[in-house]
Amino acid sequence: MAELAALLFDVDGTLAETERDGHRVAFNRAFAEHGLPWQWDEALYRELLTVAGGGERLAHYAGRFQPDWLRTPGNAERLDAIHQSKNHHFAQLLAAGEIRLRPGLTTLLDAARDAKLALGIVTTTSRANLDALLDLLPPRHAGIFSPKVCGEDVARKKPDPECYLLALRRLRMAPERVLAVEDSRNGLRAAGDAGLRTVIVRSRYFRHEDFSEAAAVVDAFSQLPLPTLRRAAAAPLPGRDGSVHEAV
Repeated sequence: MAELAALLFDVDGTLAETERDGHRVAFNRAFAEHGLPWQWDEALYRELLTVAGGGERLAHYAGRFQPDWLRTPGNAERLDAIHQSKNHHFAQLLAAGEIRLRPGLTTLLDAARDAKLALGIVTTTSRANLDALLDLLPPRHAGIFSPKVCGEDVARKKPDPECYLLALRRLRMAPERVLAVEDSRNGLRAAGDAGLRTVIVRSRYFRHEDFSEAAAVVDAFSQLPLPTLRRAAAAPLPGRDGSVHEAV
């Protein structure tokens, strides 16, 4: 049986509850900045989260809810500028302390580093958003994550496994030695299709999704001591033997 050697972390919803009071608010501020009367409330944003990637989410919204605006000459080209404005507002929210890392994360990172585990990031968010979020980590965790696979690095985002397959190549490790840490079913599917076992740390928007294939499901990082992670890494791969793993 392969020994656990690395953890690959999702970002939005996993490292921090970034969606409701972060990305959603930043999108609304970007809309106002660009003179658009659009407003994403919590219910609409929950629906939009089925589309991975902020730029893709914005394009999906425009195509579905604002088709006349999107057909106006020049407006399709404006989407990128709106998305860049949104990223700027997201960075401002982070700098203002409006978004915080999830409790227990830094304790887990300390324990993983002491155990000589490699730590990486696999996210559909942009590198700029990731770097701004990682600035919230204490100085002792500077540079702790490698590899860092972001939305710009892949052609297909979660639930496609491309991002995890790229991370495994950069780690130069077999999937049996690597555990994914996610919060959504899209992330669980992406990791599973790359041959990885996955631990789910439930988040606000995705906590009621189906995680039956996960090796463990918890509500907080405090429920993930290293022995629990090692047991999860040793669990049978989902779909290989028909087993269903119970939530922790």
